[in-house]
Amino acid sequence: MHVPDGFINAPVSVAAGVAAAAAVAVSLRGARRELDERTAPLAGLVAAFIFAVQMLNFPVAAGTSGHLMGGALAAILVGPYTGVLCVSVVLLMQGILFADGGLTALGVNITVMGVVTVVTAHLVFRGLLGILPRTRRSVTVAGFAAALLSVPAAAAAFTAVYAVGGTTDVPLGKVLTAMVGVHVLIGIGEALITTATVGAVIAVRPDLVHGARGLATPLKLRVDGALVDAPAAAATAPAAGRSAKKVWATGLVTALVLAGFVSFYASADPDGLEKVAADKGIDRNVEEHAAAGSPLADYGVKDVEDARLSGGLAGVIGVGVTVVAGTGIFWAVRRRTTDAPAATATSTPVA
Repeated sequence: MHVPDGFINAPVSVAAGVAAAAAVAVSLRGARRELDERTAPLAGLVAAFIFAVQMLNFPVAAGTSGHLMGGALAAILVGPYTGVLCVSVVLLMQGILFADGGLTALGVNITVMGVVTVVTAHLVFRGLLGILPRTRRSVTVAGFAAALLSVPAAAAAFTAVYAVGGTTDVPLGKVLTAMVGVHVLIGIGEALITTATVGAVIAVRPDLVHGARGLATPLKLRVDGALVDAPAAAATAPAAGRSAKKVWATGLVTALVLAGFVSFYASADPDGLEKVAADKGIDRNVEEHAAAGSPLADYGVKDVEDARLSGGLAGVIGVGVTVVAGTGIFWAVRRRTTDAPAATATSTPVA
């Protein structure tokens, strides 16, 4: 649902840009409470993974495809504030380097695809966890519902923005029906990808999943014959650090394979917004992208004739740039932790 230049008029685009900038500013402050030395690299990886999976358009109806938006996935894995930043980084890289999503429409895209999806998913996810048992299965169920509902919510948000600032006169009721209808189908794919990814991370490191905090059984130590919770420092033990690095490496390799190889087999059909725009006449005033001359425009490397190689190289470059940019941002805003004084064990003298 990348909105191109020309769909929304200048005043509303500027207003959406201001709203998006405010949301990013608030998220930068909020992300400081969500990120630390362990989770900041994971957040960069989440951004890169979203970039990679967004290249994998899947068919949802006759002549229509869809792709992951990633708001729900990011909110569950790294938290809502960091989730907004993850999607914003992806949209920024796509707009500047790959001419995907208009530059004048960047504020609209961040607001619709980033803020709306993350906020909707977070509210649904937390609401369901409040009434479901605190188990891993509940996290999966809540994540499925959150991801499913976040996509049509974004479609409705776009329609609302278009109602205020659209550049063509079209029947908005029909646009809303078409947008929400096709994006409900896309939402099913979003939900399946989200739950599969969250489930895979929970299976190996539930402590790294923001939405699953509190599910892990605390480590117990026997002290003077009694079982007590291990100190919080145990979570940063060398074994835990090695495990986190393994998760990060596995995720990065997966993202590279998806973007560099699997993306070649993605559906070539227009996505939900492109299809509705063509059918309803929304795209009559679409403008050429300002970065259309980029060496990576349209997810291909300029002057590389082989389509498979060109697309694969573009995907790998995109994943690399996104993970570096994202990790740098998240590492800069992370919460600094200070080493707690070493605890000393004491025992009662025995006569």
